[in-house]
Amino acid sequence: MFACKRKNGGEKDHVHILFETPSQVQLSKLVNILKTVSSRLIKKQYEHHLKKYYWKPAFWSRSYCILSTGGATIETIKKYIENQNK
Repeated sequence: MFACKRKNGGEKDHVHILFETPSQVQLSKLVNILKTVSSRLIKKQYEHHLKKYYWKPAFWSRSYCILSTGGATIETIKKYIENQNK
């Protein structure tokens, strides 16, 4: 798994995550679990800091986007994601 926080050229709190999964996995459920678990862990670990910024019960937005990489290599995808910061 590879993640990159996007700083410019879009939402400042935008995150890219590159992962590989078997075709049997329901991607909507995977995203839901990822958001649920990460939200709980982040809120627990940074509760004091987050109180200043988050007053809503939801940490992540409900939206997400999933794209397939086709025949591109992992290195090509990583470079594309990393260049989103520029």
